[in-house]
Amino acid sequence: MSTRPGQSLAQRKRQLVSDELTEAALQLLALKGFDAVTVDEIVATAGVSKRTFFRYFASKEDVVVQFLADMGADMRAELAERPTDEPPALALLHAVRVPVTTCAADSERALRVVQLILRTPALLARFLERQAQWRDDLADELARRVGRDAGTDLFPRLAAGTALTAFHVVLQRWSESDAAQDPVTLLEDAFTVIAPSLTPPTA
Repeated sequence: MSTRPGQSLAQRKRQLVSDELTEAALQLLALKGFDAVTVDEIVATAGVSKRTFFRYFASKEDVVVQFLADMGADMRAELAERPTDEPPALALLHAVRVPVTTCAADSERALRVVQLILRTPALLARFLERQAQWRDDLADELARRVGRDAGTDLFPRLAAGTALTAFHVVLQRWSESDAAQDPVTLLEDAFTVIAPSLTPPTA
């Protein structure tokens, strides 16, 4: 990932090391497979110490999952910024489109990561854990938007879960096509299918 405007020198250096570790890991994992790669190999390829690695990542799984780590925050932020009178289906589409657009813009790298995650049980389990957290975050934001209680009303969590299921299916289809299909178009097609279920029931 590139540095962001406004980052301090220390933040830029940290981001650079993180990027180098991630890229080294992805190259090795694509070449040898997830189970065959060790942390020692990753740090040797990146030219850093093992101690440095563990300052940035808790495990080699985290190196891969980190590429997608900000997706939940980005989706919730986008949902919060959508016009308050926008229908939930459209607001959720815009929210989920953010990470999908990121994948499309950096398709070569993103494809490697997505394929690793979807094809490696340990990584897929971590990714599904993140999606569960994203669902709760999106449900809370959606409940606020529609004036409902995410703790007692079924709609916010069901709608958020449905939107994230569409996101997951789109990533699977995009991965299986080796990025031949446009993920944004796939997402829009998916939301056309699920949109009727994203309308809150009347009280």
